[in-house]
Amino acid sequence: MPSERILIAVKTYPTLSEKYDELVCTAGFREDGSWIRIYPVPFRKLDYSNRYQKWQWITIDVTKNTKDFRKESFRPSNIEEEIVIEEVVGPQKNWAKRKQYALQHVYYNMTELIEEAKNPEIGTSLAVLKPKEVLDFVCEPCEREWDKKKLDAVIANQAQQSLFDEEATREFFKIAKKVPYEFSYVFTTEDGKERKLMIEDWELGMLYWNCLEKADGDEAVACHKVREKYFDEMAKKKDLYLFLGTTKKFHNVAPNPFIVIGTFYPPKEDGTQLSLPL
Repeated sequence: MPSERILIAVKTYPTLSEKYDELVCTAGFREDGSWIRIYPVPFRKLDYSNRYQKWQWITIDVTKNTKDFRKESFRPSNIEEEIVIEEVVGPQKNWAKRKQYALQHVYYNMTELIEEAKNPEIGTSLAVLKPKEVLDFVCEPCEREWDKKKLDAVIANQAQQSLFDEEATREFFKIAKKVPYEFSYVFTTEDGKERKLMIEDWELGMLYWNCLEKADGDEAVACHKVREKYFDEMAKKKDLYLFLGTTKKFHNVAPNPFIVIGTFYPPKEDGTQLSLPL
């Protein structure tokens, strides 16, 4: 099976799967700057030595995911096989090394990106988008617990693989908590249209839980702190780009099949200065 060297740029917040238990969608850049999606990856069940972080190079054997028509979608050839963990690309010199891979192909017009996604001969499902203006960051309540059917299926599957019954398995198998809010960016691009896209990023989910703990369980304070990070800091003070991905279910049917799967926010550079060498 072919090996791919990938700079990890995206890890989504875990979701439940009746077949694979708890899953994280991982995506990143090859050395030529092209996108690749790796799915499914039961990230939290990987051995600690194989728990890669964002902006870290990994080498993994992959094969085209035949159950996913999206051209960037691959799956691990063997989920039990070792992932080679390599160096981390740091943020030095205004994220110069990260920009070398992440900003090779940037979209500025959301209408054009959607047209590419809908075109079967192109079928773009992963992209870097530069908003013209970020208008708002929205926090809205949603389902507070995982779907009971999926959760029961995960617990039953875990019990079959262990020495415990389902009741005991519920006690020790700690699934990632469901974030009880949906967070979205409201923005425009060069087409002039205002759009609202949901954010499904690992970092955002973990930030919410950390803020909630520091706020002694006050959800309103936690949501405000998340907004401060994603809107007041990233959108207003940084040079924000959005990593977008389509969902397989809605790629061909939704008017806009993209969601925000990650953010890229290097410091703003003084336009009067020369860019730093990559």
